[in-house]
Amino acid sequence: MEQIDGRALILACSAIGAGLAMIAGIGPGIGQGYAAGKGAEAVGRQPEAQGDIVRTMLLGAAVAETTGIYGLIIAIILLFANPLISQYLRLLGQ
Repeated sequence: MEQIDGRALILACSAIGAGLAMIAGIGPGIGQGYAAGKGAEAVGRQPEAQGDIVRTMLLGAAVAETTGIYGLIIAIILLFANPLISQYLRLLGQ
């Protein structure tokens, strides 16, 4: 462990954290697929309510997608604008 400096360890852990943050995209994908299936099923049962069903489904999909977008933003911050490196350098006095 003496061969690994602090900066390399922070970068490695940040890459792992970014990968874990991207797992947040799985939930919205599953949820939106389920909602689209149920929306198509509802339109099949009541075609006259298509406008209301589609509007509600799109609103739900937009809300569900925010989780995936937040995960993407966290991953980008960890990879490209890593605040942990500056904190580490500040602790070292550089």
